[in-house]
Amino acid sequence: MGIIDLSVLALFVPTFFFVSVTPGMCMTLALTLGMTLGVRRTLWMMAGELLGVALVAVAAVLGIAALMLKYPAAFQLFKYCGGAYLAWLGIQMWRARGRMVMVAPEDRDGSVAPPGRHALAAQGFVTAVANPKGWAFFIALLPPFINDSYPLAPQLAVLIAIILMLETLCLLIYAGGGRTLSRLLARSENVRMINRIAGTLMLLVGAWLAFG
Repeated sequence: MGIIDLSVLALFVPTFFFVSVTPGMCMTLALTLGMTLGVRRTLWMMAGELLGVALVAVAAVLGIAALMLKYPAAFQLFKYCGGAYLAWLGIQMWRARGRMVMVAPEDRDGSVAPPGRHALAAQGFVTAVANPKGWAFFIALLPPFINDSYPLAPQLAVLIAIILMLETLCLLIYAGGGRTLSRLLARSENVRMINRIAGTLMLLVGAWLAFG
């Protein structure tokens, strides 16, 4: 390709697909929102998450992670705030009765109001940036695929583009799975079960984010 070895790509693509498709905070969040909001609205969370993933990937290569190690208290506070917000959403899901917890305003009938587009994007961004396992993966796995014989910027652009495509595919798989699950449960009129499953998953992601 002139900017990256094809042999590198042959190893890079399956490696990062496995990393992306492995269940984690972001994928669990996509599953939960797919279950409660549907795939289309979950796309806003995905946009924020992908922006966060790109930022983490660039930072891992450029060494910005060293600053976070120097100021761990600030990073920890960021994690706690994000985790608390997700936990609050999980509690609201558990408290909902008989109706889907996050539905369109005209169909709410007392249910919890759905997050707006910006809130969903921010939720995805915070989850991606504050995920310590994401930093660990990128710091450990991404730099070895950078070849000193080629310019850094073009290589990084190609690798991050591939990462984002793989991440998008995996997020869609999880969100679609959540939507399918909610439809199956809704047919059995188990709406409260949907809310509690989603609420439990959201609480799990919040605790994972804060204390992981």
